[in-house]
Amino acid sequence: MDIVKIFGTNLRKYRTAIGLSQEAFADKCGLHRTYISAIECYRRSIALENVQRIADALEVKTYKLFLENKNEDKHCKKNTAINSKNKRSKKNDFYYKK
Repeated sequence: MDIVKIFGTNLRKYRTAIGLSQEAFADKCGLHRTYISAIECYRRSIALENVQRIADALEVKTYKLFLENKNEDKHCKKNTAINSKNKRSKKNDFYYKK
């Protein structure tokens, strides 16, 4: 079980189910669009505080974001391999909207 993949897959599933773009969703939960994208593409772990912000914005119970679905979404698999080589320092990342 890869919890980062499960969370990212579920985030994308619930976000698209309510018809929000990454940008609109990021605005709704107060996070940056590139951070949401990185989570959905399995390039970021996520702090518990942000898990709750995301669950609240999706209007789902937090635990549902951690339930494994055997039909895993592979939309970012190719990008994950490429981007894992190019990880930036967390010091330079902009997660929260100001």
